[in-house]
Amino acid sequence: MEAYPVSDETRPSNRPATFREVLGQREYRAVLAASALSWLGDYISKAAVTVIVYQESKSVALSAAAFAISYLPWLVGGPLLATLAERYPYRNVMVVCDVVRMVLISLIVIPGLPVPVMLVILFVATLANPPSQAARSALMPLILPGDKLVVGLGLNNSTGQAAQVAGYAIGAGIAAFNPRAAIVLDATTFLASALLIWFGTRHRPPAMRSADRSNLLRETGEGFRLVFGSRVLRGVALLVFSAMLFSIVPEGLAAAWAQDKAEGTTAGAYQALIMAANPVGFIVGGLAMARLVPPNLRRVLVRPFAVFSPLVLVPALLNPSPVWVAVLAAFSGFAVAGLMPVANGLFVQALPHGYRARAFGVMATGVQLMQGAAVLVTGLLAEHFDIPLVVGVWSIGGVLLMLVMAGSWPTAHQFDVAIAEAAKSHPETAEAPPPQRGPSSHRPAHARP
Repeated sequence: MEAYPVSDETRPSNRPATFREVLGQREYRAVLAASALSWLGDYISKAAVTVIVYQESKSVALSAAAFAISYLPWLVGGPLLATLAERYPYRNVMVVCDVVRMVLISLIVIPGLPVPVMLVILFVATLANPPSQAARSALMPLILPGDKLVVGLGLNNSTGQAAQVAGYAIGAGIAAFNPRAAIVLDATTFLASALLIWFGTRHRPPAMRSADRSNLLRETGEGFRLVFGSRVLRGVALLVFSAMLFSIVPEGLAAAWAQDKAEGTTAGAYQALIMAANPVGFIVGGLAMARLVPPNLRRVLVRPFAVFSPLVLVPALLNPSPVWVAVLAAFSGFAVAGLMPVANGLFVQALPHGYRARAFGVMATGVQLMQGAAVLVTGLLAEHFDIPLVVGVWSIGGVLLMLVMAGSWPTAHQFDVAIAEAAKSHPETAEAPPPQRGPSSHRPAHARP
């Protein structure tokens, strides 16, 4: 029997939405299940493809390239590809992208396929990621109103992190015996995802009318202008981009850090512990904040969490043991998870209909660039200085940066005005939440909350 959740209008304004209410939305269940399958398949295939490429080429560099190639679409054209999601119905975009990835990934199981051809296939398949993810992001506020959106985003984030841990473990386990079987499993997840989206969500017209189309470059540029031209959207974007520079660093330097502390199997165990710590902290933080903390308090905690994320890594200066490094990384991940669903929810609700997919492309590309830059720069610094010193000093710089970002965070009144304006752009968002009267919303717009 279909569960009927309590509406946002009847729930007390400061009571958080429950998981039952969010999962009671049929379309959200379909989107979450489809996303989980796609994420799981992605990480399974990453683990398996690196094995296949290494077995065929005996090249560590090519194997690493097979792993890293999934990030290229976001770096070379993420916002442009995400703009496609505005031109067509969101459901159609997600289904077509899943089917395309299923067909292309299936080609990798062909015996004797040259490694360069494998890499090309992988790259073309991953080009479907930006429009698919942008369409899913843009669909979320149409499915989940009010605080359900924040809780739903928290569930998405935690599910994605859990899929990463499980996917790598499953993929590596299967690849040890038959890596091509893991590729078949990945293709099957895309098929299941496409079916879930097609039958589990309803058709909606494209967000962008045909009369509003110009060309992809101009439409993409409009997305950038909207994000960085709006006081509210720009404040969220800059804080999120800045937050990505720090919690990823222990994970990116885990291999070298573990080797400095131990050798052999012990070093491998330490590396796994450090690399898993951030995702585990992210999962716990996302679920705890989404379910246990009232909406108004979540908004208040965004700025403290932003500062705490790099601050908790400063003790790396003391050269702690790998176990303590993992603990620090977990707390940093917890802090990022505490602020991300709130920031994402406010950002999405403040976007006018017809710009959500494009804005997602801008944000996703920025996140990828920040994370990659953080690992690259700290890795280069670690070539010349001790890793604990690099991470500790980098984190001190992060505290200073996040204090600046927190100081420029928009006021509650500015968020309320932006969300109310965006809600007028589409009838489905008419049930967006009324202004939340938190501890600071009574202050004038120019005051800091």
